[in-house]
Amino acid sequence: MPFIVAVSGSPSASSRTAVAVDWSLARLAEAGHDTAHIAARDLPPADLLAGARDTPRIGEALSAITRADAVIVATPIYKASYTGLLKALLDLLPENALAGRPVLPLATGGTVGHLLAIDYALRPVLTALGADRVLPGRFLLDADIDRDAADLTPAASRRLGQTVSSLVEALPLVAV
Repeated sequence: MPFIVAVSGSPSASSRTAVAVDWSLARLAEAGHDTAHIAARDLPPADLLAGARDTPRIGEALSAITRADAVIVATPIYKASYTGLLKALLDLLPENALAGRPVLPLATGGTVGHLLAIDYALRPVLTALGADRVLPGRFLLDADIDRDAADLTPAASRRLGQTVSSLVEALPLVAV
């Protein structure tokens, strides 16, 4: 089965973004896919900031991302862009690390005013990392995610479910 890695860039311990990622990965695992969630906040901050690719935890994270058949890149939107924490991790990936596999951008935010951040902020950095199959992303409002229950509203579940299905549909193009 294909291996799907989600990378999340929220600095928060109680992250709505992580809830959305875990919801997505649970659906993918139920369908028989191998999954992993790399939360940038759980990686050693000094290693991230120093660009220490060769440390064990950073090396394991980078290896998982580069060997994945598909990648979900998830972030809360702060100040109209993805987080610096996510950028610090993405900066450690080798050139063309995302080439040849579907990449699904996923973002959460407080208002629909941040809806386009996927296209004008996140998509260019994914493309710079060689992603040639960036799928249409999904933006979820914070109000649609219950951190305490680790669940989504029915409408958000339906929308995210459709997005996860599009990722699965893209898999046969790159994974056997």
